[in-house]
Amino acid sequence: MHPDGSRQDTERGGATVILLAVGLVFVLVGTFGAAVAGAAMAAQRAAVAADLGALAGAAKALDGEPAACASAGDIAVRNGGRLVGCRLDGLDLLVTAEVTITPLPGLTRVAASTARAGPVRG
Repeated sequence: MHPDGSRQDTERGGATVILLAVGLVFVLVGTFGAAVAGAAMAAQRAAVAADLGALAGAAKALDGEPAACASAGDIAVRNGGRLVGCRLDGLDLLVTAEVTITPLPGLTRVAASTARAGPVRG
């Protein structure tokens, strides 16, 4: 207490520090959540690029592996992926596509997916 009878406030600014700490936690959790969501979207994009690439390439299977893989690569690139593997197995085309993402600065990840397409077998 002060000599005049009033109390001295010794906790000035304590709430501000706590509020800043809580805000920082929210920012970190939000950033982590965005990075996880970005990685999930990259995996989905790789799957779509591989699936559509395999379908497009399988349509050209009778023209040979170079034509089928060129078609698959074109479609994979148009869907945000990169063709990293392609081979013809009879009339089935096996395609592997990957998508590279950087969810946080300095953190680069690659999502890959493989798909197979060919004629219907009874």
